[in-house]
Amino acid sequence: MAESFDQRHAISRRVLIMGVSGSGKSTIGEAVAERIGCHYIDGDKYHPPENIRKMSSGHSLNDDDRRGWLEELARLFGRYREADETVLIGCSGLKRRYRDILREGDPQLTILFLKGEYDLILQRMQERQHFFSPEMLTSQFETLEAPGDDEAIAIDISKSFDNVIDQCVEALEALD
Repeated sequence: MAESFDQRHAISRRVLIMGVSGSGKSTIGEAVAERIGCHYIDGDKYHPPENIRKMSSGHSLNDDDRRGWLEELARLFGRYREADETVLIGCSGLKRRYRDILREGDPQLTILFLKGEYDLILQRMQERQHFFSPEMLTSQFETLEAPGDDEAIAIDISKSFDNVIDQCVEALEALD
């Protein structure tokens, strides 16, 4: 059996995989977690029922709607930190204040920013017949407060899927 990331490294990591919708958070997060031998959690699955109802009726969430959800994800990061285990959680984290809430669960939170151009992401969404409209994607890019190098590790998603996974794994392994 292959060693997990925690077994190979002296330090466990809590990792936020962030980016706009369609950047590949879930697909990439699952593949990276499998490669390094840790848990992947899709943050969207932790939205409370009232958020799901609001989104299902076609309304966007506001910062107040997101706060409790982000606090729950921060608690998840905190539980993994207390257990000294590595975990990857996918969450758009579009605004710095959202990422600040998530860091309350782990001040040393590592952030992988899945960075791609609008046209590339729109093309990929259209190829897979994603439900997201160009207007919604535009809104995501308008909301995005892209993290700087001091806050996150930018991952270029214009490369092949395998290359993106390699970039993520190499970035995490280089942190030790």
